[in-house]
Amino acid sequence: MSIRKTALITGGSRGIGLGIAIELAKAGFNLAINGVREQKSVQPVLDGLKMFGARVIYAQVSVADKTDRQRIFNTVISEFGALNVLVNNAGIAPRERKDILEATEDIFDEVLSTNLKGPYFLTQLFASHMVQQKKENPDFWSCIINVSSVSASVASVNRGEYCISKAGIAMATKLWAARLGEFGIPVYEIQPGVIKTDMTAGVTEKYDKLFEQGLSIQQRWGTPEDVGKVAAAMATGMLPYSTGQVVLVDGGMTVQRL
Repeated sequence: MSIRKTALITGGSRGIGLGIAIELAKAGFNLAINGVREQKSVQPVLDGLKMFGARVIYAQVSVADKTDRQRIFNTVISEFGALNVLVNNAGIAPRERKDILEATEDIFDEVLSTNLKGPYFLTQLFASHMVQQKKENPDFWSCIINVSSVSASVASVNRGEYCISKAGIAMATKLWAARLGEFGIPVYEIQPGVIKTDMTAGVTEKYDKLFEQGLSIQQRWGTPEDVGKVAAAMATGMLPYSTGQVVLVDGGMTVQRL
């Protein structure tokens, strides 16, 4: 009987993060789920993940906070001994969508702290751990998966902070891939398009119409499962020679067409 590997998914209790968590649980991973909601409110989700045979723990911390990042690191290593896969998925939209001519520094700082600074330094913590594991055991499998967005390259002038944070994640993917290559630790990026989650619930009508008008080649919403399947392929070593690469899960939305 093989030993189950462990994955940490930030923002893993709903939306895209939960879609990834489900697919990794199916693939045989134990899970550390991070979120900011109280555990009692996410317990049904955690119980559902356990039905796949996974051992599941929950860490209620904010990746934007330095002390919280250290806390989640300590919790994961204490509970599981090692981490094989880090999925940087947690992200927020700006509390107020404002034209970039009127955007505020407070909201900019809030979005960048969660979406870029948080995963950058969380990766630093766990990458150092993974390097040490590799030195002790060359067969130790690990990888890092960053979930960004098509907004890394598609401009939305009423949420510039979000776009900049995702563009930063795209560069962070390349940086960490370059730094960790010598240790055989691949770093990947997933760029989802328009995915049906609670975050996009408020714009359902808008995007329903856009899909009808040909927004993407595949004329449907993306699902958390669509993203989860890609993450599972990365986490299980199915893309062994693709470090630093981006997989777009956008139904062909960003394909230029005439």
